[in-house]
Amino acid sequence: MSKVLSALSVSVDGFITGREPGPGHGLGDGGTLFDWYTSGDVRSQEFDFFHLSAASARIFDSLASRVGASLAGRKTYEDSERFGGGGPHPTAPLVVVSHRPIPEASSAQTVITTGIEDAVAAAKKVAGDKGVALMGGGVVTTALAAGLVDELVLHQVPVLLGAGRPYFQELPHHIRLRLIEAVPAPGVTHLHYAVEN
Repeated sequence: MSKVLSALSVSVDGFITGREPGPGHGLGDGGTLFDWYTSGDVRSQEFDFFHLSAASARIFDSLASRVGASLAGRKTYEDSERFGGGGPHPTAPLVVVSHRPIPEASSAQTVITTGIEDAVAAAKKVAGDKGVALMGGGVVTTALAAGLVDELVLHQVPVLLGAGRPYFQELPHHIRLRLIEAVPAPGVTHLHYAVEN
């Protein structure tokens, strides 16, 4: 069965972007969140332009190889300049959940305007027996609140950004997590949790 997961780089104070993210600005001043993708000497088997530490490569490639579809919110989609008409993963199609249509979406992108449940269902259909990777704090929080998330991975970078977009927004109730694995690596600690719904 297809699992729904989120694996994002996050600062110690909980931000997935820096100040003033947006189209043409990417993560704003939060680019340091991605330094660990290119600061090692092991080439990723999934994203050949990433060079990670040995510890990070094991974690990153294991997660990336499980992804059959990516699911992003409208804000992440726009901030990422529509992923150039593709998606964030080199082989996984992109599903975008939005409250309104996106006429400029490419034929390689699926837009769902009827809510997170329908978006996750569409992404699971596209993913087949692989997983669905959630992108963006709003999407992750909405999916968590709806009980749709199986796993969370925080690639925690040792920096306090002080501002930006948070990984998690307000939730209607507590959500318990079970630690699967914690892996320290140069410039990042990988925290892998199962969501206990």
